[in-house]
Amino acid sequence: MSFRLPFSATIPSTTNPLRLRFNFRLATSFTSAFSPSNYANKIWRNYIRIDNPIAAALLSKMGYTESERIELKKQFLRMLVRLELDEAKQRLLMGFFETYVKLSDEEEQRLRNEVNQMETKEKEQVLELLISYEQKGKREGAKQKEREMMRKMIAKGMSIADIAHIFDLTEEEVHKRVND
Repeated sequence: MSFRLPFSATIPSTTNPLRLRFNFRLATSFTSAFSPSNYANKIWRNYIRIDNPIAAALLSKMGYTESERIELKKQFLRMLVRLELDEAKQRLLMGFFETYVKLSDEEEQRLRNEVNQMETKEKEQVLELLISYEQKGKREGAKQKEREMMRKMIAKGMSIADIAHIFDLTEEEVHKRVND
């Protein structure tokens, strides 16, 4: 029996050491061996110096308190910087991490403030990561709003040709966006 995690990561449920493998469409990107255990009982601070993408992802499943959430994400981001992964792998790990550790807007602002106060060589790179993910989120939100608006316009009886004209798109692009 195995448990399927998001992002094509599989963890078999055995008592033997396991190999955790993250797969991408074009190629396998990384594999790592871990002993199965209850990660909620692990102390996340013991793993932040292990420069391993699987350790970084599993931080989100380890034991931490509510008051440690901001520090946990900051250390996770520092690990991503040290790992020097390409953007696709960073997105994969960030998506996995944020599936389990979702910070509120207030916590995200506190995180940004703490990163601004960092006095390490990683500060600028961590800030770049934060900013790039914020911008990506805003772009995705804007696209979602646009799709919703187009759907409402169609529901009100507006023609695809008129919608395409308003959004400066082709009719095919409108169809594609509405159906995504």
